[in-house]
Amino acid sequence: MNIEPLPDESDVLAYAGSLSNAGRWGADDERGTLNLIGPQARIAAARLVTAGRTVSCAWPMDDKDAPDQVYGRMHRHMLVTGQGNGDPDAPDTADNLKRGASEYLGLVFHGLHITHLDGLCHQFWDNRMYNGFPASEVTSYSGARRLAVTTAASGIVTRGVLLDAARSRGVPWLEPGTSVGPVELDRIASEQGVELAAGDAVLLRTGYGAHRRTAGRMNVKEVGQSGWGAACLPWLRDRDVALIGSDTAQDVIPGPYQSFGHGPIHMLGIAVMGLWLLDNCDLEELSRTCAELGRWEFQFVVAPLPIVGGTGSPVNPLGIF
Repeated sequence: MNIEPLPDESDVLAYAGSLSNAGRWGADDERGTLNLIGPQARIAAARLVTAGRTVSCAWPMDDKDAPDQVYGRMHRHMLVTGQGNGDPDAPDTADNLKRGASEYLGLVFHGLHITHLDGLCHQFWDNRMYNGFPASEVTSYSGARRLAVTTAASGIVTRGVLLDAARSRGVPWLEPGTSVGPVELDRIASEQGVELAAGDAVLLRTGYGAHRRTAGRMNVKEVGQSGWGAACLPWLRDRDVALIGSDTAQDVIPGPYQSFGHGPIHMLGIAVMGLWLLDNCDLEELSRTCAELGRWEFQFVVAPLPIVGGTGSPVNPLGIF
């Protein structure tokens, strides 16, 4: 259930101009909102570590078929195993004593089930990426020649803030198709005693992790998901948020607007604002830890794989208390 009205589609389309960060950090900038995280923000985040506790915000990755895999399951091919080691009839028994195990993994991490970071080359708007770079800079030969995920290879380290919409509403999870809007976000922040600052990573808990554990993995495209409402985009820009994440893939499914294939949070957030997105987090343990400690801020660390030309990376984000 939406508890505040949604903006008209024409208003959301206008965000492409009013929220643009093109040129804000220079004509050649490829970092986008990561420019908002400076040394002082990292130092302040480090001071939040007082309990010595870490929480993973990633779902386990496995190679089993499941209905939420838009692009199919991860493929694991074992190259070397321990099977047959010590078998006296094996022709290379001596060599077996010196061997280990190795595998090949193949996967599409974009989608609706793997926890991953989207690079700023991941979405296009009007045939352009963030900061006006042409979409043609993403090629079949080189991958992304601009705005690749390697821009964040040194890691994203800043203050994380969890805004727990499901807890605030007193429900185990938000129903599919539910948008969380800026008025609600302000109320949640006030309830939790947190005030956002420039450079923050803001995580939205809808309770999807609890839903998934209760009902099992499901075809999200058919069942739907809750997420950030489009009206959150100006709210995020006004507060200079550097990164957002959710326990869903950010955008509400089914989406209320026809003009946005992947949803306005993805398309305008990434391609227009240069906003970094962290999809499909598992925020259940993080929520429990925040409630137990009585605080909803923590050091937040995301370290993407430095994939040359990569449009993103699977990640294991950490909340550190």
